[in-house]
Amino acid sequence: MTFHATTSASRASGLRAWSRDEIAARLARPAAAPDARDNHMIALPPGARVMLAAVLVPLIPREDEVHVLLTQRTAHLKDHPSQVSFPGGRVEGGDENRIETALREAHEEIGLARSRVDILGTLPDYDMPSGFRISPVIGWIEPPFDTRLDPVEVASAFEVPLSFLLDPANHQYRRYEFNGRSRDYLAIPYAGRYIWGATAGMLHSLYRQLTADSGGE
Repeated sequence: MTFHATTSASRASGLRAWSRDEIAARLARPAAAPDARDNHMIALPPGARVMLAAVLVPLIPREDEVHVLLTQRTAHLKDHPSQVSFPGGRVEGGDENRIETALREAHEEIGLARSRVDILGTLPDYDMPSGFRISPVIGWIEPPFDTRLDPVEVASAFEVPLSFLLDPANHQYRRYEFNGRSRDYLAIPYAGRYIWGATAGMLHSLYRQLTADSGGE
């Protein structure tokens, strides 16, 4: 599968375009403070068993604006079947750091060559109740580029305009009940895809970091 430079009709009128250098500069700033409503975010307690992981958040400059590449997991997987996610996984012994983890996993899952990814920075770690501590690694990928989806893990890959993901009107705060306990989470539905959980939470962190001093525009 080859991703070419294309024009999307989904860009909302009046929303800004983002440059590579501006995104990198904003990622380099101190982490943006969470909003009072961000009950989906947790911090693993001291002494908890922590499993380090990383994901790649691929940013693709198109003719109209930047897009974000996401994947849909296959339905037969034991963990998070059919969910929308970023390419990524747990740290392995040969990984020099979590940036290397994200690049390795992206190559394994979607066939993205490491040499095509320009690392712009990282977001703060995202903790999950399962004990995973995920480092979201932001990468810039100039099209065209080739992908090769791992049929065991990845059912499909698709893109979402960054402007859609940075519009807080598209971020839905939700709660579910399970075994007598409640859990807050975020959802960002898009074009028939249901982006939720950790993936939506990390996209919300990206929104906070990029728009912290601009009124969330």
